Amino acid sequence: MAPDPSPHDVRSAFRREFVSPHLWRTRIVVVSMAAIAGLVVVAFTWLAESAFGRFQQLNDMAWWAPLLWTPLCCAAIVWVTRRYVRGAGGSGIPQVMAALDPALSGGRRPLLVSLKLSLAKIGLTSAGLLGGLSLGREGPSVQIAAGVMLSARRWLPRRSGISAHSLLVAGGAAGIAAAFNTPLAGIMFAIEELSRTPEQRNSGLIVAGIVLAGLIAVSVHGNGPHFGVIHPGPIGLALLWPGLLAAVVCGFAGGLFARLLLASLRGTSPDLPSRWRARYPVRFALGCGLVVAVIGIVSGGATYGSGNEATRGLLENEASVPVAFALFKFVATWLTAWSGVPAGIFAPSLSIGAALGHDIAVLTGYPHAPALIALGMVGFLAAATQAPLTAFIIVMEMVDGHGMVLSLMACAVVASTVSRVLGPPLYGALAAIQLPPRPQRDTHNAADASDAGRHDR
Repeated sequence: MAPDPSPHDVRSAFRREFVSPHLWRTRIVVVSMAAIAGLVVVAFTWLAESAFGRFQQLNDMAWWAPLLWTPLCCAAIVWVTRRYVRGAGGSGIPQVMAALDPALSGGRRPLLVSLKLSLAKIGLTSAGLLGGLSLGREGPSVQIAAGVMLSARRWLPRRSGISAHSLLVAGGAAGIAAAFNTPLAGIMFAIEELSRTPEQRNSGLIVAGIVLAGLIAVSVHGNGPHFGVIHPGPIGLALLWPGLLAAVVCGFAGGLFARLLLASLRGTSPDLPSRWRARYPVRFALGCGLVVAVIGIVSGGATYGSGNEATRGLLENEASVPVAFALFKFVATWLTAWSGVPAGIFAPSLSIGAALGHDIAVLTGYPHAPALIALGMVGFLAAATQAPLTAFIIVMEMVDGHGMVLSLMACAVVASTVSRVLGPPLYGALAAIQLPPRPQRDTHNAADASDAGRHDR
């Protein structure tokens, strides 16, 4: 018979949890920095929306102005990024994932995540929206909040037990929670995308920080979903075939989008545009900005910015978006990311998915378009990121009632599965680009050891 476990010492546990000054200092620092991270993301949201509002005023005054303004902004942002803050380029999520990789030395981490890069990311992403580029602020919010949280290390006691890994996970997830106004999405993002070696001892404190950052955003923006409330109407068997079509189409489109982004951002393709991008990055950004401006004019201004307004309009059946909006937004977002400006893809992906869902509703004659729009949103986002649980939580928070929970979950899984056939996870592959090349010698040694073991048998 196994011996009885040692009795739990209530007095020692009480002292450890409620009396230890080191533990209370750790808690205060982590919770305070999480609150600050949430406030920073809220301020970033306000700045980004104000910047895009200025662009809309310019576009309303002169429809042709983006032909000059958008390319100049795009080129200027790329020039500043490459010259002063290279780590602020891209979405921000791959940088945080690379900083979490055990293969990365501590000295290289500030090149990917730091308070300086967070401030640069705020300014450069807002400048992109000021230029009308097709980008989102949610991905950059991850890197911004992670940089704020990582700066907390200097105030933590030495025996805190809080590692840089924990702070990065908490910060990145807090960024998603605050950006989408959904603390649960932040927790799921931490589990699904960021946390590879969770530290059980501090998991409760980390989750508390994530939730607090989300609550900060809720207190400022109100207890409402990011894109408003989706009213899907009655859900029945009539949704089955249109819903399956939406899952497959969005899975293929999202997988193609991720594959195209990965091939473009790797910069290893021998084609002429990739060679031109490597040799003349600022001129290439100028050209990308010009094409984005042309697409914006052709689409009646619908493709400018993150696409939030188009998504809300589709859900409320009030937007007059062009028939080919999904294609226009797809290309504009791809070119914006390819240009090299700091740009997220979460909000544009939701916008593309909403348009695809709306098109499928029109094609199939399904009477309750918001239901298919919701499925399109979750399907395209799940396929583009290959993070089906995070996509499911984000969209589920928008739906009125619980009638679509299983439909959303099934659509996210199907779309993500289709996407995996087309390519690897986007953020993981982009994070690998940020890491130094692994030594080839280790691979050869492993192969030799495997061969030796095979011969021994």
